[in-house]
Amino acid sequence: MNSANPKKIVLAYSGGLDTSVILPWLKERYPGVKLVAFAAELGQGDELKGIADKAYKSGADEVVVMDLRQEFAEQYCLPMLRSHAIYEQDYLLGTSIARPLIAAKQVEVARQTGADAVGHGATGKGNDQVRFELTYLALAPDLQIIAPWKDPTFELRDRESAIEYAEKHNVPIPVSKTKIYSQDRNLWHISHEGAEIEHPDQEPNWNKCLTMTAPIEKTPNESEVVEIGFEAGNPISVNGKNLPAHELIAELNKIGGRHGVGIALLVENRLIGMKSRGVYETPGGTILYEAHKAMEQICIERDTLHYKQQVALKYAELVYYGQWFHPLRESLQTFIDHTNATVTGSTKIRLFKGRAQAITAVSPHSLYDSKLASFSMEGYDVTAARGFIDLFGLPMKVARQAKRSAPGMP
Repeated sequence: MNSANPKKIVLAYSGGLDTSVILPWLKERYPGVKLVAFAAELGQGDELKGIADKAYKSGADEVVVMDLRQEFAEQYCLPMLRSHAIYEQDYLLGTSIARPLIAAKQVEVARQTGADAVGHGATGKGNDQVRFELTYLALAPDLQIIAPWKDPTFELRDRESAIEYAEKHNVPIPVSKTKIYSQDRNLWHISHEGAEIEHPDQEPNWNKCLTMTAPIEKTPNESEVVEIGFEAGNPISVNGKNLPAHELIAELNKIGGRHGVGIALLVENRLIGMKSRGVYETPGGTILYEAHKAMEQICIERDTLHYKQQVALKYAELVYYGQWFHPLRESLQTFIDHTNATVTGSTKIRLFKGRAQAITAVSPHSLYDSKLASFSMEGYDVTAARGFIDLFGLPMKVARQAKRSAPGMP
């Protein structure tokens, strides 16, 4: 990696506090450097409104904004959905899955603009630094990596000092000392950290932090049923209407959000070793995971499904750890997509007071046989079960007999 001062840096720019103050700081740190602010439209809502103007006012020489919603949905969110990856039982990986795409596009922009460096505003304590930098290393090991939070000359060591720096340099920022949540939003989710959320002995202030979903007490008193159509493991329709993946997720966010679906509060284990506490809102993703699970239950054979569930744990780790471009993730994806080739059909999900429950599932490839599953023994050789149980239980029987014959064994 080149250790000389960079001539041109492509910075992952969100318009948030950290990257907003980093732009002027980089100008001071590397006199004469050219800065390209790269912003990715991933479904942040109004957050990117006026972002180019904000970036120029903060010190950017060039601004590149890319609408990546469709690519994000089709090439990142849906492959992860097919894997059914969940980190530590609750986290649907909304921030984790977005970072490799942003970093990959940064590399593209660096090539297009002749930049010799890429940078990010992730701190030295979090997971995002790893996710950005692993992607840089995988796709462009020749580019210099600029990470101000790990620079010993970077004096902004907390959010309060960053706010003061922004005010001093007339940098427009979306937070204040009285609203100190750190939030990350995209098409798949929004995360919240900071303030009382950092304290496991306190309940989050739901009315202040929730953005995509309604607090339970404000949800409808009547349930709603939504139908999701699938083809080869991919959701293709909502209530019979075919939609592009990014529009489908956005629609389910609205539907699930009003019913309070997809709110997770968890203490997770970060890659670098510490524990952190956050609130995650993933309404549409939660509906899709429930629907996909119901489809897999009827379409995938038992042993394959059980093995796929084990694979999902490793897949979730790879995504969480920022190893999207790791050969193992790509290899596991091939297995996952093969298992989902027959996951076609539709399922209905009932939404009520924060819960999404699959209530029906149908598929032309269903392995469910109602005659076999019924209490009727017609057409079923019950005598075969006796021999099966004898052989299946033989190791346990022999082990118990051996224990009984050994001195001192119970």
